[in-house]
Amino acid sequence: MAKRKRDVPQAAEPAERPNSKKPKPKPQKTVPAPTIHKLSSDQPVTIQIVAGSYDRVLHGVTAAVTPSALAQPAKKKKSEHGVSAPKPVTFADAFLFDAHSSSLRCLALSPPSVPAPGQTQKVLLATGSTDERINIYNLSAHPPSNRSAEDQKVLSSITPRPVLENSKNRELGTLLHHSSNITRLAFPNRSKLLSASEDSTIGVARTRDWALLHSFKCPVPKLEGRPSGDTAAAGGGPQGVNDFAVHPSNKIMLSVSKGEHCMRLWNLETGKKARVLNFEKSALVEIGEGRHCTGEARRIVWGSADGEDEFAVGFERDVLVYGMDCRPKCRLMGDTKTKVHEMRYVQTEGEETVVAVSTEDGRVCFFSTAKEMVKAPKTAEKLPVATMVAQLGGSKAGVTGRVKDFIVLPVEDEEGQRSWFIVTAGSDGKIRLWRLKAGDLRSTGETGRQVGELLGTYETQNRITCLGAFIMIPRPDGAEESEFEFESEESDDDSDDE
Repeated sequence: MAKRKRDVPQAAEPAERPNSKKPKPKPQKTVPAPTIHKLSSDQPVTIQIVAGSYDRVLHGVTAAVTPSALAQPAKKKKSEHGVSAPKPVTFADAFLFDAHSSSLRCLALSPPSVPAPGQTQKVLLATGSTDERINIYNLSAHPPSNRSAEDQKVLSSITPRPVLENSKNRELGTLLHHSSNITRLAFPNRSKLLSASEDSTIGVARTRDWALLHSFKCPVPKLEGRPSGDTAAAGGGPQGVNDFAVHPSNKIMLSVSKGEHCMRLWNLETGKKARVLNFEKSALVEIGEGRHCTGEARRIVWGSADGEDEFAVGFERDVLVYGMDCRPKCRLMGDTKTKVHEMRYVQTEGEETVVAVSTEDGRVCFFSTAKEMVKAPKTAEKLPVATMVAQLGGSKAGVTGRVKDFIVLPVEDEEGQRSWFIVTAGSDGKIRLWRLKAGDLRSTGETGRQVGELLGTYETQNRITCLGAFIMIPRPDGAEESEFEFESEESDDDSDDE
């Protein structure tokens, strides 16, 4: 019997092996967009403000903005019948903790937990101090219920200021993996806490069990040019991490340290140092960091402009903006001679952004680093200067003290118009709540125009050193407070990171 021939595939179509295993393409992770709170015409907006102070006090304040304040014109003070209109914002004490044994240096708020049916959402609060400790607190992401608010009316009637406590705002514990002052804290996501210290380390802790996963060790700078009469002990020179910034992709991180004229690039996937980026000497001289200055960077933050990533590096009196090629793109302050305290990127319209910088003279200045908004230098040796689009506060608004820290909270109305709540605080102990309307940060050709509406001021009677804030989520119907803050969603985040 003749053998049957096997069908031979054509040369143009090679036969596939049945047992061959093709690797499936991994889905690319996208950077989650920041959530924007939606305003309602009949519901107030409640903002949870947390302020750390030089007096070791951690003060929590809630600010309830009335719907009428969001709809009325900015300068409307009286109603039609001549009666004074109600206050646009009402402040109340939420908590007051004696947090540390010395002054607070920094704090950080985590994103809210994933909503679950029948449960409320939580926010983690981390505080750092000069006592080498990191305290962890649990905060409720919702305003107190109506029943709780009614019970506390009696307490508010006998206190000089309104009180609106929440029993779920409590301390969870303390982390002790640093051996010096804590300088910076950040939650890149719900499952990780990054902390920097003057012991020249950046620690990565897991929020599920607060285990220390990794510690980035920055080299201690060598002392050069110290005076002969210096009485500092061995190893007592300036050292430690001033600040760090995690890229939105959570893959790389930049850090700046004391006593160094450079910044360091870290690979978060391998946990190793990737590169050292030195500051150009000519750029340091131009921004006032000459021979008799430290030349070290104080702050660093990631952002974007013209659809490309960039990062801003803050010095004592100026800010340098770098592109992804690690070359200086422009500087911000121009001829303004004032001290820089804090800076953040603010998304305005679409993908357009501005850099907000708080200063010693009580202002928050907004700069545009887009190519068409950067002024060309008079000589080729000089750096371009970004355009100041607007400014908030200052002597024109009656603010003369420094703005030590500030928070920008974007919101959208029912028509999709974006506006911003800005919370500022300084050494005078006052917390100010401002509102910027849509178009205030739009370039109009006028340099440094005054913008913003002051909604209210709260006196804490403490010297504020750091600030945090978030817009509280309306409480869902039938939701109950959960005793388990971050378990199910943290395990999901850990599996995604791996």
